[in-house]
Amino acid sequence: MDAIRGGEAELRGDEARHLARVLRAEPGQRYEITDSRNAWLAEIAEARGDRVLFRLIEAVESPEAPVRVAAAAALIKFDRFEWMIEKLTELGVERILPFEAARSGGGLAAAARKRIERWRRIAKESSQQSRRLRAPEILPAASFEAALIEPANYRYFLDEAGAAPIIRVLPAYRTRAATVTLLTGPEGGWTESERQLAGAAGWQPVSLGPQILRAETAAIAAVAVLVNGWM
Repeated sequence: MDAIRGGEAELRGDEARHLARVLRAEPGQRYEITDSRNAWLAEIAEARGDRVLFRLIEAVESPEAPVRVAAAAALIKFDRFEWMIEKLTELGVERILPFEAARSGGGLAAAARKRIERWRRIAKESSQQSRRLRAPEILPAASFEAALIEPANYRYFLDEAGAAPIIRVLPAYRTRAATVTLLTGPEGGWTESERQLAGAAGWQPVSLGPQILRAETAAIAAVAVLVNGWM
């Protein structure tokens, strides 16, 4: 939202044109809007060209995640990676760091540089649909070694190779201010070298049980377990 003042909010540019011309917004229609700090139920007062004017009706409560979660996610096929971004956003993840693992598909890291703005748009749209005040930060693709130095109070390395279930390793005393980073692997799984490097860097291996899940499914399921287990 470009400007909010005096009980009114103004939207301009491409988003306003899309709302007015593609979605055929009309005065009287109601939407939930946000300026990245607060959310409101608002009614369209005017929709014309590249400008949509809203009249604020009432504040809308935005749910707060029980823990601050970041995801360092190995690059996978982009259609699946984009689906993962959408769902991680819905689950409240604050930061997503794409990185190149040893078994990431060839050329994905280089191609990711051209995709980052698209991924940020996906995160923004998903955050709006899930009533989040802010979209997660989507960082440029990095190396595996760079992902290993991501800071957090708790750092979990998602691994199917005999690790303890994630729900069993959560700390006994859990606070909303805690930060957690989850490291998720590629479609081909981790190499033994990557497991050793993660362990040496202080990451705790965790699993989702005996089933073998697709990379994007595992990342989403792990965050869902983590967030709900923290409550």
